[in-house]
Amino acid sequence: MKTGSDKRTGKIPATIRQATDADCEGILACLQSAFEPFKAQYTPGAYSDTVLSRNALQHRLEEMTVLVAVHDSGEVIGTVGCKALADAEGHLRGMAVLPSWQGRGVSQDLLDCAESYLREGGCNRITVDTTEPLKPAIRFYLRNGFRATGKMEDFFGMPLHEYEKRL
Repeated sequence: MKTGSDKRTGKIPATIRQATDADCEGILACLQSAFEPFKAQYTPGAYSDTVLSRNALQHRLEEMTVLVAVHDSGEVIGTVGCKALADAEGHLRGMAVLPSWQGRGVSQDLLDCAESYLREGGCNRITVDTTEPLKPAIRFYLRNGFRATGKMEDFFGMPLHEYEKRL
């Protein structure tokens, strides 16, 4: 799909593509590693639903398009799920980047690819839900044109805030 670029070096040695079953262990490891620093701020149910079990990931692969950033070495260094919904809405879920790759443009490349995929699928807006502990993610989404909608739901005993972006 896309080869990424690093602000410092000019190029991330990675490709963004649609995930396959062979990527599952890498996706699970990426989610676990990226969300581990926030585990104490999550309820057990919210954390489990965020980092996923093998079965939950398999279901996500069937229900959504899951993208992965794969390093030239074959390691999954980032992931995001996206899906076109009703009323020309696209939805993002489960964006994660390995801590050692955060701040190097991987999230931006994943978001750009997901936005392109959803735009090509006829979406004119994108939503993403996030929790309060994920302040770096919230700042990232705000920098990328997302705005809080004011919609909040219960996420296993935690507030889940919706953000949206018009395409």
